Amino acid sequence: MTSGYRGSPIDTTHPNIARVYDYLLGGKDNFEADRELGDRIKDAMPGVRLGVEQQRAVLRRVVRYLVGEAGIGQIIDIGSGLPTAGNVHETAREIAPGTRVVYVDHDPVVLTHARALMSDDRTTIAIGGDARDIDGILGNPELKAHVDLNRPVGLLLCGLLHHILDDEDPFGMVAAYRAALPSGSYLFIHHLAEVDDPTVAAAQAELQRATGRGQFRPADRIALFFDGLEMVDPGLVSVTEWRPDAATPSVDTNPVLRLAVAGLARKP
Repeated sequence: MTSGYRGSPIDTTHPNIARVYDYLLGGKDNFEADRELGDRIKDAMPGVRLGVEQQRAVLRRVVRYLVGEAGIGQIIDIGSGLPTAGNVHETAREIAPGTRVVYVDHDPVVLTHARALMSDDRTTIAIGGDARDIDGILGNPELKAHVDLNRPVGLLLCGLLHHILDDEDPFGMVAAYRAALPSGSYLFIHHLAEVDDPTVAAAQAELQRATGRGQFRPADRIALFFDGLEMVDPGLVSVTEWRPDAATPSVDTNPVLRLAVAGLARKP
């Protein structure tokens, strides 16, 4: 999830992406404006809740791979969104309790909830930051004290980049993050995909009308975010095709799942 870019103080009169996602997941940390947009997205894209649930599911699978198979001991989750079941730090510490996690979000509601949840957790912190401010995030004193940016890091951009418009240079933004990561680091991206489906155009229009955000992109353009990195098998695929487990629903019987792709890549 990501928070969008309506900043502090908390604005309950306009929909906020993190709170809309919370509503779509059946959460309670949302307001009327968020629910109204969520309902319009549901109307435009039936089955969207399954898509949001599978976004969280693939994120958990990626974290298990990073910590359990790749041996990554520190993770930065930018645009982390509101805490929900199976958070990144919870998934990571099931495998390696000492994994250090930094959540980054722009929304004060997200930060309030995250800090309350992790008040007694010494391995996980939450900081404020706009994803487009690479130097501000990676130069944040709290982040630098919590993780060692000279050692490999898992950088998560889950559900974030489709809220960065083309004129904001998302490709340059991600290139700057790639350049800042040390060798052996990993980049994970989940992104809504532009496909030949009228529901995509309708959902994108609702997002743009209500939040000024929403940029679905074709998979071949999304692949450019990984320029210079080594893709982890199975590459950039639909969300449920990325290392599915027994409980993962099939994209063949759930067409809504074609509307997002996910990929993980290693920096040589």
